Amino acid sequence: MNRALVILAISVLNGILSAQESPTTPKARVRIIQGPRIESAKQHLTIINWTTNNPGGSPVHYGIVHYGRDPNSLTETARSPIRLNPAHSSTVFRVRLDNLEPGTTYYYSVDSMEATGESDGVKSSVKHFTTP
Repeated sequence: MNRALVILAISVLNGILSAQESPTTPKARVRIIQGPRIESAKQHLTIINWTTNNPGGSPVHYGIVHYGRDPNSLTETARSPIRLNPAHSSTVFRVRLDNLEPGTTYYYSVDSMEATGESDGVKSSVKHFTTP
């Protein structure tokens, strides 16, 4: 009898844990539909956000910001994970840039990728902001 309860409990837990995983969804051709824009800017940090159509693919993606002080050399990178909601038609990415110098102009470009490292195939043009 106890063995039957253990098997039932394991089956239920496996079902619950499986239900929490988002399935891989069909990949879409990704395009930026809003932004990128500066959401918040302070002396030492800036948050950049943008919206794409839902990229599909694996459930975990990363928003990526390439940035630097020279528009031709975006050598710094910041990224932030996001879990896709397959029921939504769009995805909002938000990435925080830390340890910025006050009163400095930074140039940046955004893109996104799956957790596997595969690019979503979209990259913004180079934009800029100046920290307060």
